[in-house]
Amino acid sequence: MGKMAMARQAATVARSGEILHITIEPLESRDMKPLTDPAQLGFGRIFTDRMFTMRYSKGSGWGDARIERYRSFSFDPAACVFHYGQEVFEGLKAYVSEDGRILMFRPEQNARRMIRSAERMCLPPAPEEVFLKALEKLVLLEKRWIPRVPGTSLYIRPTLIGTQGVLGVHPSEEALFYIILSPSGAYFKGGFMPVSLLVEDTYVRAVPGGVGEAKTGGNYAASLLAGERAQEKGFSQVLWLDGRERKYVEEVGSMNIVFCFGKKLVTPALNGSILPGITRASVLELARRLGYEAEERRIAIDEVIAGAADGSLTEAFGTGTAAVISPVGSLFYKGKNYTIGGDKVGPVTQELFDRLTAIQYGRAKDEFGWVREIGRV
Repeated sequence: MGKMAMARQAATVARSGEILHITIEPLESRDMKPLTDPAQLGFGRIFTDRMFTMRYSKGSGWGDARIERYRSFSFDPAACVFHYGQEVFEGLKAYVSEDGRILMFRPEQNARRMIRSAERMCLPPAPEEVFLKALEKLVLLEKRWIPRVPGTSLYIRPTLIGTQGVLGVHPSEEALFYIILSPSGAYFKGGFMPVSLLVEDTYVRAVPGGVGEAKTGGNYAASLLAGERAQEKGFSQVLWLDGRERKYVEEVGSMNIVFCFGKKLVTPALNGSILPGITRASVLELARRLGYEAEERRIAIDEVIAGAADGSLTEAFGTGTAAVISPVGSLFYKGKNYTIGGDKVGPVTQELFDRLTAIQYGRAKDEFGWVREIGRV
């Protein structure tokens, strides 16, 4: 963390006695929304009854932390988030184990990544302890919304935006940190089935030195056009190449990417334009514990295509919070389709998915200390 971010956080923590008090708006049971059938959840379309909000001003720091009814916001039309893109967010999940424990997967990593993203976008970061307390308090209040059907979870979206209503390219002196919750099913409609990717060699998502490694909305906005065109052609998502040479693989639209050459896993090294995924890091650590070789390096698209063509590339999969692990069955590049592993879920992909989700849902011993138990249903 940079010195400026540390100073801001230290000043905020100094007033944590006020900040850590969360005002909770009463909500009668008769005013609560009915729960949705888990089979109809989808992803990110249904939201719970409450949300967390906390406001920042340059003069007084963070304050006015509250859990209130889920509602729309009202902002000045000149707010910095609209004109200068000052926004960062995170994504993580809460799960219910078979014995009723409420679990979150590595939330402290999300807190730390949000601090790094906020620093890059010149936003005041919420301290890690505040981030975690807000998450826990809100999830426990909304625990009835955590679905218990296998493969479902409660998706958590912390967001930080610049709200000062003034034009001019400079950091916002006011900010809003908020958290919303969404009970969710499978990210992809087809569930745990191989997806097809279009290798994008015209548009670029990010370049080293830019904001590609920050989890900010502009990165996703930059991916939309290529993603829409890929879906119109029948592909699930786009596989991005580097922004300088269009030669090296970077990431998928909403996931990091991993290639399997037998028992050897290869994923693009973090270079400043790739999001440092928490699921990515977890998969690499888990794979090494299971005896696989896991390599982080630059990998050329030509190497990937050659491996798909001669069969040495046996599997590929994406990693991310929403889908966890998503098998990749084919790549389309320069007018030709290349099938990977017979367009089937491979044994390495399946094992890593099974092992990781077993830890997340509390079905397996957590030897890594990744799971945070916050209460019971």
